[in-house]
Amino acid sequence: RRSRRGRQAVVSTQSTGEISEAYETLADDEKRQTFDKHGEEGVKKMSQGGGGQNFDPFANFFGHFGFGHQEQEKQERKGSDVVVDLVVTLEELYLGNFVTIQRNRPVYKESGGTRQCNCRMEMKTHMTGPGSFQMTQHRVCDQCPGLKLVTETEDLELEIEPGMVDGMVQKFSGKGEPHMEGEPGDLYFKVKTLKHPQFHRSGDDLYTNLTISLQEALVGFEMEIKHLDGHKVPVKREKVTWFGAVIMKKGEGMPNFENRNKLGNLYITFDVKFPRGELTAEEKDSVRSILKQASVQTVYNGL
Repeated sequence: RRSRRGRQAVVSTQSTGEISEAYETLADDEKRQTFDKHGEEGVKKMSQGGGGQNFDPFANFFGHFGFGHQEQEKQERKGSDVVVDLVVTLEELYLGNFVTIQRNRPVYKESGGTRQCNCRMEMKTHMTGPGSFQMTQHRVCDQCPGLKLVTETEDLELEIEPGMVDGMVQKFSGKGEPHMEGEPGDLYFKVKTLKHPQFHRSGDDLYTNLTISLQEALVGFEMEIKHLDGHKVPVKREKVTWFGAVIMKKGEGMPNFENRNKLGNLYITFDVKFPRGELTAEEKDSVRSILKQASVQTVYNGL
């Protein structure tokens, strides 16, 4: 069964020869069908043995009125894509991991009965008088099985590869939103890194801050930093360490996504914590005698 609604446009011929050709076209079922789809040029092409399947002379003329190209009406129908944040830790991006995500998604299932589907606009030509034709646009639909939305649960396996960065995606084709008359969309998981309490990532490099005492800043110190996989990174200073000083640990950064054997660097910025207590006059004299530092008081724009 088909349901139809119409909109009209009129095209007229003028000469006796054109009228004769028109009668001949309407009398021949094959020519009439070709004319309905491709117009007069299609019939001429058919008569010349070239067929009329790829030519539509009415496309430009009727395009602004919604008649359009038949090929345009057959554009691909697809459900919406779904993008989900894949929240991961910096440890997972350093070592890699496999995770299972449970996805509840809507899908169409047959429910019995029928429904209109594959609706499109078609042209039909009628002869209204000598040399006069009427072209009518009709909405035509097929009958398809009835559908209903149901929810299905499935487990999706994802691999978090070492070195992945924020914004990278993993695609699951056909796992997005459904479409009643087409294929479902796709599902994308986009990497998003949780904030880490100790390390900040930039590219393949890692950054961290280390607070030391004033005494350690002056006389030196030795310690270890626990890395993302648990191994220890030694930090040793024998010289004076000033506030804001930065040291680099080569190869202690993140693995490169393209080349796992290539590692970034770790940059450590030092903060110095000053004592809160008061010094006695004797202690102050001791500090002066040890440091032997003249006044360097300078006012300047530090920006």
